[in-house]
Amino acid sequence: MTIAIIDYGMGNLRSVEKSCAKLGMSVELTNKKAHIAQAEALILPGVGAFGAAMANLKKLDLIEPLKEKLLADTPFLGICLGLQVLFEKSEESPGIEGLGVLKGEVKHFYSQKGFPREELTIPHMGWNQVKREKELRLFAGIPPAAYFYFVHSYIVKPLEKNIGIGTSDYGQDFIAALEKGNIFATQFHPEKSSPWGLKILENFSRMVMLKKSE
Repeated sequence: MTIAIIDYGMGNLRSVEKSCAKLGMSVELTNKKAHIAQAEALILPGVGAFGAAMANLKKLDLIEPLKEKLLADTPFLGICLGLQVLFEKSEESPGIEGLGVLKGEVKHFYSQKGFPREELTIPHMGWNQVKREKELRLFAGIPPAAYFYFVHSYIVKPLEKNIGIGTSDYGQDFIAALEKGNIFATQFHPEKSSPWGLKILENFSRMVMLKKSE
């Protein structure tokens, strides 16, 4: 089983690779179209700006290969910016199209009605609980009061409301994790979230193995 970690120059890739290796996961850090096409699963991490991420993916000619894999129901885990680029657009980079495999957009915290900007600093940085209403595949074995590490200024606003599987609170509730088919994504950083973050990666790996055995 090979999981491709997509190397598109948007930071934090090595941390994700090391966390996966610590769990014994078979991963490959790559930006090669052929490797991505052959991979049994994909991880798209990212730290930085929406527009720069899409520009880098376009420069590497990875946008269409990535979309093809996502539409083919390949297990996928997006992390932070890797979550945001799944959507159609972002306030961070007006006029720049995202991958568009999920309908909706990415909004700044300050765009949210009632956000207490006088009280809270942006970016949101630190440990927060992720609340879930039921046991979910990505959070299997993780206690409901577990904390995860966030660094972000933007939040996702899906048109499909039922795909949000976890929320957190910073001034108001926002989507911290989502699931649609074999697409999973987190606004927090599992690779920086100690044992429960590693459990997220382990759960994803287990789902990849189950998918392979089908």
